[in-house]
Amino acid sequence: MESPTPVRILTICTGNICRSPVAERLLQAGLDQVLPGGFEVRSAGTRAMVGSPIQPLSADIVRMYGGTDKSFAARQLTAKILRETDIVLTMTSKHRGEVLQLDASLLKRTFTIREFARMLEALEERDAAGSDSSAEKASSEKASDAGTLWRGLSARLASVRHLALAADSADNEVIDPYKRGPEVYRQMEDELAPAILTILRYARLNTPT
Repeated sequence: MESPTPVRILTICTGNICRSPVAERLLQAGLDQVLPGGFEVRSAGTRAMVGSPIQPLSADIVRMYGGTDKSFAARQLTAKILRETDIVLTMTSKHRGEVLQLDASLLKRTFTIREFARMLEALEERDAAGSDSSAEKASSEKASDAGTLWRGLSARLASVRHLALAADSADNEVIDPYKRGPEVYRQMEDELAPAILTILRYARLNTPT
C-alpha cells in the first residue's frame, strides 16, 4: 500500500538561521512522536543566509527541547517551496505578507506561528463547548487520517479567527535575535516555545493515528 503524503509544514523567518530553524526542528521532533512519518517540517528565509547553519544560541534551544540542529542549511524562500506546502507558519506579520506576495493563493493557509497557536486553542475551546455547527462536526468527523485533518484545518480556523485576535499586534510576533545578546534569544524562546507546545499538544490530542 502506498504511504500517504506527509503533511507539509513550512516555518519562515528572515535569514533562516535563528527563529524558523528552531520552530522547524522542534515541531518535527514533536510531530514525529505523534505520528512517525506523518509530517514533514521544513523552513526557509525571506532573505536567507543560504547554506549557513543554525546560529549557536538557537541550536542550544533546539537541543534543550529534544531536537537536533544537525544537517541544517539555510535556504531561500521561493514560490516553488510554497507550492509544496500545506501550512505556512511565519515568525512575523511582515513575513506573512512576503509569503502572500509570492503566492496569494496561500492566504487561508498562512499564519504567524503565535496566531496559529491561539487559533488552535480557540478551536479546541469551541469544540469542547459543543458549539460546532453540524456541518463542521461532520467535517471534523471525516478526518480519519492526519492529512485530512491538517489540510482541512484552514477552513475550520477561519471560523474562529475572531476569537483569537491578539490583544496587541506584538503578540503575533517573534523577536529577531540575530547579532543580539543572549537575553534576546531568551525572549525569542519565551515567545516561540509556548506556540510550539500548543501546536504539538493539539497534534497529540487530535491527530488520527
